[in-house]
Amino acid sequence: MRSGDLSASTSHYYMMPDHVRFRKLLPWPGIYALLILLTGCQDTEQQSKTTIRQAPTTVVSTDSGFQLLHYGKPYFIKGAGGISHLEELAACGGNSIRVWDDIDAGRILDEAHKLGLTVMFGLWVEREMEGFDYDDQAAVERQYKRIRKTILRYRNHPALLMWCVGNEWAQEADNFKVFDEVNRLARLVHELDPGHPTSTAISPDSKRAIWLVSERCTEIDILAVNSYGLTARLDEFFREGGWKKPYLISEYGAPAYWEVPTAPWGAPDEPNSQQKVGFVRQFYQQYIAPRPPNCLGAYLFYWGSKQEETHTWFSIFDEQRRQTPLVGLMQELWRGTKPTNMAPVMQQLLINGKAVVHRSFPLSDTLHRAEIQVTDPERDSLTYEWVMKRRAQPGSDYVGVPRPAIQGLMTRSDLAIIQFRLPQKPGAYRLFVNVFDTHEHVATANFSFQITTRKSGQ
Repeated sequence: MRSGDLSASTSHYYMMPDHVRFRKLLPWPGIYALLILLTGCQDTEQQSKTTIRQAPTTVVSTDSGFQLLHYGKPYFIKGAGGISHLEELAACGGNSIRVWDDIDAGRILDEAHKLGLTVMFGLWVEREMEGFDYDDQAAVERQYKRIRKTILRYRNHPALLMWCVGNEWAQEADNFKVFDEVNRLARLVHELDPGHPTSTAISPDSKRAIWLVSERCTEIDILAVNSYGLTARLDEFFREGGWKKPYLISEYGAPAYWEVPTAPWGAPDEPNSQQKVGFVRQFYQQYIAPRPPNCLGAYLFYWGSKQEETHTWFSIFDEQRRQTPLVGLMQELWRGTKPTNMAPVMQQLLINGKAVVHRSFPLSDTLHRAEIQVTDPERDSLTYEWVMKRRAQPGSDYVGVPRPAIQGLMTRSDLAIIQFRLPQKPGAYRLFVNVFDTHEHVATANFSFQITTRKSGQ
């Protein structure tokens, strides 16, 4: 039985022992006693097989590798990471959502269940690189108790697919105790909820992290990798790191800002929305669609709107819930059909008549020209929005809150071709353009620039 066929109360009923369910259905003592006698004749081995068969999620070994089963049926994850837009995910043919912690978990699980989606539930594990000390036993125990409460609260929810014990906790981790603690937490999951497997998400930046998880985190059933551009080396890293169990790709998407070319002042060059479509299409067809041995599926990042380097880099929706072209692409990849209406197609952004991704300017009051070249597959009428922002710097506004728009530097901000002046304060900036059609789609591009106090030869 699929999780989508169960209400929360029905799920609770089916997880009761057999004799309790029979008693609820048959209150007559004589019949109840007879059924107890008959069911008591079943041998222990048969009861064990029944328990395994009824487990919501299991991992089984096959001739070609490992396979995920959900209520006994093969289940390949076609998912995305995020906490919103779940209706759109289901409509595109996605089947699972990934969350990183238990914030608003009840709502997310309930909504996912109504839509027939599952949830990869993140149990947040504190990270050394953010100041957590795994030699502080009192703090470690507080974390353990917090996670224990979360498991007990949500372990019977019918939308739950698996637990993910931590996200990128191994990065910059010098204290091996964090590996041991992740293993202890995974063991806790197995004790409290044997019906759902354990995973943990790491960045597979070297065989070291994978080797340490293989050696010290033996209670982990599935290795989740936020792999991005390192996906091509997963086989190598798994082989050298000794990982022989199943894996899933817990984050992939647009080329990451730490993997692309950068301007001389350190700002990464962000691809436009159409370039992201081309990249994700190729990535999916190469690393996910063939269903490699031991791969249980993948989660696209990020199904929503999120500030990381920019407010558009990983965002698959804008702040007004408009869809970027990646939504239509995922419908094509997951469901095998194209949307009836497609998002606008970005071609190139021109600055002073040249296709450039970044440039340095001297401080001046010169008027510059920006032009976006874009088409629409259905020839919908298009509207434009240009926004200038100071570049977010590593810190509080780098991941989290987008920078505010700078006002008063454009003669018009709603045309395909505009004129703009430079800010009068040296620093790094971006000029963004959004293009909207009449069907709640948005295409994006931006130009990165620096203002210096010296005369530029560029």
